[in-house]
Formats: sequence, C-alpha cells, structure tokens
Amino acid sequence: MQLKDKVIIITGASSGIGAAAARLFSARGARLVIGARRKERLDALAGELAEAGGEVVTVAGDVVDDAHARALVEAAVSRFGRLDGAFNNAGIVGDMVPLPQMTTENWNRVLEVNLTSAFHLARHQIPAMLDGGKGSIVFTSTFVGHGIGLPGMAAYAAAKSGLIGLTQVLAAEHGPAGLRVNALLPGGTMTEMAPSDAGALEWIAGLHALKRIAEPQEIAAAAAFLLSDDASFVTGTAMVSDGGNTICKT
Repeated sequence: MQLKDKVIIITGASSGIGAAAARLFSARGARLVIGARRKERLDALAGELAEAGGEVVTVAGDVVDDAHARALVEAAVSRFGRLDGAFNNAGIVGDMVPLPQMTTENWNRVLEVNLTSAFHLARHQIPAMLDGGKGSIVFTSTFVGHGIGLPGMAAYAAAKSGLIGLTQVLAAEHGPAGLRVNALLPGGTMTEMAPSDAGALEWIAGLHALKRIAEPQEIAAAAAFLLSDDASFVTGTAMVSDGGNTICKT
C-alpha cells in the first residue's frame, strides 16, 4: 500500500498510461481524482475501481482549460479534504511532419496540450498541496528531445523538453515548503498513441536496449514511486523509464 490514503490527481486518465496509473495507484491505496475529455471512459474506469474498493472522483474536461485544472483540485479538496499529489500525464504527439511543413495550428496545439496545460494544472495544484505542508507533482515528459531527436517531432520535443525546465524551476521554488516536482520520461509505450503497424512497432522496439516496448503499467509504476514517500529525497529530476532508449546505439 505504497500510496495509502494519498489524494492524487491523474490527468489523461481515460486510456494508456493514465488509466494504468489509476488502476495501480488505487490498488496501492490512493484516493483519486481522474480527469480526461472522454467522460464515458472515465466513468467506466471509476466504476471498475470502485467495485474493487477504490475511492475515486471523475472530472471530465479538456486539460488545456484553466477551469478544468481548477475543478480537479476543487474536487480533491471537496471530496477528500486535501491534495497530496498529481500525475500530470495528458499529452498528444500532433502531426509528425518536418518543421517547414508543420502548420502553426499544430505547433500551438501541441504546446498547449503538453506544456501550457502543465502551467494551468500546477498553479492550482501547488497552493492546495502547500496547504497540507508537502506534496509531489509528476509531469509526463519524454526521451524525445532530451536524449535523442526523432524526425517529425519538433513540436512534441519542444513541449516535452519545456516540461523538464518547468519541473526544475518549480522544484527549486517550492522545495523549501515541502513540495517535490519531477518529470518522468517514458520510452516507447504500448498505448493508443503507438503506431498500429507491426513494422513500425518492431522498429521502435529496436531503439531500446531491452528491445521491446513498455506496457503502460510499467510507466505507471515509475510514477507511483515518484509520488510516494519512497522518493522523499527525489526532486527536480528528469527520471528516465525508457528501457535503455537513450543509451542504445545498436
């Protein structure tokens, strides 16, 4: 029960890493507020967790909406009395094209969903956590643009790299008050964002030292560690959980 009684927000919780995190965190004792745009999926997941004895509140909405960021925190405080942690996980890849062919609309949307949303979420989450004297925030970043560049992913890499800078500043700003902030950098993971083509999946797997793609629950386990008291002296990091992607050249 590594997360027993911790009140944690999860964004992007309707599928993939977010849904896996909700299942894992709940099994480890956390009380959850889960958010995503797809209300039906959120409600189905909440029902599944409740049936297993979990405590969960759903807040459907778009992560780029400041009002949604506020509503997630308000739901945590209203239902559970406080906020202990947040796994700010929602994100998109966007159009994978060379930069000269990329539209301004795609660039702006990718930065809005992956980076600006983190600003909205953090500025509501931080005061609520500090009211309790401590807290932990985890942003889902990526190895793309950190240890390796992949063609066609300029907007995604720029946004996710921005999360690492945001992580470091927030960790320095609020560490004295008991807040830890970390970025988690997954490798290729079998989610809805992964390509459906078998050849593409094989190529991606080959980029990793482990020669496979992660299951969502493996990334969720890394996030659980960062949110738990086991990581009490870990802050300001860009922690890779990438199957050796960033060190692999063979």
